[in-house]
Amino acid sequence: MLKATLLLCLLGPLLTSCAMNGADQEKPLAAEPLVQVKTRFVDTACDWTKPIYVSNGDVLTDETARAILAHNLAGAKQCGWKPTAGK
Repeated sequence: MLKATLLLCLLGPLLTSCAMNGADQEKPLAAEPLVQVKTRFVDTACDWTKPIYVSNGDVLTDETARAILAHNLAGAKQCGWKPTAGK
């Protein structure tokens, strides 16, 4: 009889500790934050390209002259290159 009483005294707190009332129930989790992904394009061409300058002694074909002119006009439009005097 002593063993049974001792067993009940030891198991009683263990069994009642698992019981839950309404206040102990899990609270609903907060809404998960909304993650927005935006793609941003960064044009770095103006950082590494420069105008092409031609000196008086250079001999160019018509096609090469057109290519240099197209390059310099595109740079002036996209990067804001300005003509410099003396070059």
